[in-house]
Amino acid sequence: MISRRKFFEVAGLAAGAPLASRLALPQEAPGCGNLAPAIAALKSMRDQARPISVAERQERVERARRLMQENSIDAIMLIGGTSMKYFANIDWWLSERTFTLIIPAKGEAFFVCPGFEEDRAREQINRGPFAGNPDMRIWQENESPYERAAQGLKDRGIANGRIGIEETVWFVNSDGVGHAAPGVTFTSATPVTAGCRMHKTQHEIDLLQLANTVTIKAYEAAWRSLQPGMTQQDFARMVSDAHTQQGFAGEAGVQVGPYSALPHGSIEPQKVEEGTILLMDGGCSVEGYNSDISRTFVLGTPTDKMKKVFEIVQRAQAAALAQARPGVEAQSVDAVARKVIEDAGYGPGYKYFGHRLGHGIGMDGHEWPYLVGGDRIKLEPRMSFSDEPGIYIRGEFGVRIEDCMHITEDGAKLFTGRSASLEHPFETL
Repeated sequence: MISRRKFFEVAGLAAGAPLASRLALPQEAPGCGNLAPAIAALKSMRDQARPISVAERQERVERARRLMQENSIDAIMLIGGTSMKYFANIDWWLSERTFTLIIPAKGEAFFVCPGFEEDRAREQINRGPFAGNPDMRIWQENESPYERAAQGLKDRGIANGRIGIEETVWFVNSDGVGHAAPGVTFTSATPVTAGCRMHKTQHEIDLLQLANTVTIKAYEAAWRSLQPGMTQQDFARMVSDAHTQQGFAGEAGVQVGPYSALPHGSIEPQKVEEGTILLMDGGCSVEGYNSDISRTFVLGTPTDKMKKVFEIVQRAQAAALAQARPGVEAQSVDAVARKVIEDAGYGPGYKYFGHRLGHGIGMDGHEWPYLVGGDRIKLEPRMSFSDEPGIYIRGEFGVRIEDCMHITEDGAKLFTGRSASLEHPFETL
């Protein structure tokens, strides 16, 4: 890992150099094409990403079956998306042509597949725990995939069973199965799918750590290369290049000035100008596991009000981190952060801090469970979340600090260091 001191040397900077001097850096380095020096200096970390094994996916399937039995669910139905990838290592897009994996609590899983996709499906199935001679129910374009699914359920003795529908399954798919198998009843598969996915293994924690490390390095390199007059697209390109330089695909956007008061930004074209506040947000994926980081900073000198708001948000993030530990309710983590912001005069409720404190993170950028009022689930070790309080003052500016954390046996640990200030967003506390 490149040290902070070495980073400054590579970038041609001395630690603590004024930001104005950094903004004057040339945007090309000899032999590095169009990459800024700070981005060109990044090294690939691709070899640190260890893929999820077939054995790990088989363990996931067995855990899903145990959860089905605990929740009186006879089978779960998955279509394209991250749960399909999680259990079967199959990358499949959502389509009107039904491709589904049905995993029963007991017995062999089966697939329903369009006829012309059979070869492609088998190729991917053979990468996962259902490799070999899977039960494939093939349907042609003039036939019903739902009848194939109904027959598969009947063959497993669950034509009148209780079927869990994964949350991304389209209504047309479950409705079609329901008409073809009128004896089945449907319920949510979330107790099974989220029940598996929200508890990370050490391997998954390691992949999340790598994703966050890559993104924070990419952010800092792009920040050091940012100059007044650049557009959002210029900045996004630098962030993407910085991720690519490390061996992964990643991205981020930046919202400038009053647009930073919109938590997810604006489509309006914006230029980066010295003296304005900027909010950047994005991440990358490492073997399917995501980072999600926000940094707020100022090119130049922040106003006293900007600094005060940043410090409030900083305290709110620290309060949430201290609260997050095994046995506490998810909603309590949101509550302590929100109280810091309200007590500082930016309340009540959602007036200035308009979103939840955090979301689960893993193969989806937002997944179960959530750190939000009303969520009474108790935190457990190896759950992972964003910790992202913010204050958004419409017409002026917004501040958000977002880092991801995982729950340990006795507390919570961030994957990245906490941002020190608006002037030095990549120095850590």
